[in-house]
Amino acid sequence: MRQFYDTFTTPLGDFSVALNAAGSVIATAFGGLPELRERFTADEVVHDPKRAADVRREITEYFVNQRRQFTVPLAASGTPFQHSVWAALRAIPPGETRTYGELAREIGKPDAARAVGRANATNPICVIVPCHRVIGSDGSLTGFAFGEDIKQRLLELERTPAFRAA
Repeated sequence: MRQFYDTFTTPLGDFSVALNAAGSVIATAFGGLPELRERFTADEVVHDPKRAADVRREITEYFVNQRRQFTVPLAASGTPFQHSVWAALRAIPPGETRTYGELAREIGKPDAARAVGRANATNPICVIVPCHRVIGSDGSLTGFAFGEDIKQRLLELERTPAFRAA
């Protein structure tokens, strides 16, 4: 199966996106192709900046306080439970956070905080599906695939007055 990708620079470093043949996002990552390839499977990956132009534009707008919601089509591989968690992540307003327990209650599975944490950790589409908005019950940042520094900086960006006014 052939997939497509592009890598571009953001204020937090290189950012990569993978798309399927239909142009839907299947994975994103901070870093280049090696980091991206850890998040999806493909027999062949072709560099295609033109195919990724809409994603690049929306991510760029996000980092310059001009976009709060993403509109690019998504096609992440996952179980129905994972998709329910990922949909709940997209419903968290920018600049706000939820704990794993709160997210579990929001999807109607109040005893599934650990499973929510696992689904959050396997989210292949960072930033667009904002797994960085989930924190520990004690308010700690907890893990983030690309480091807690990037997670903190994403949250700080979303809490700025300029971003909130976008």
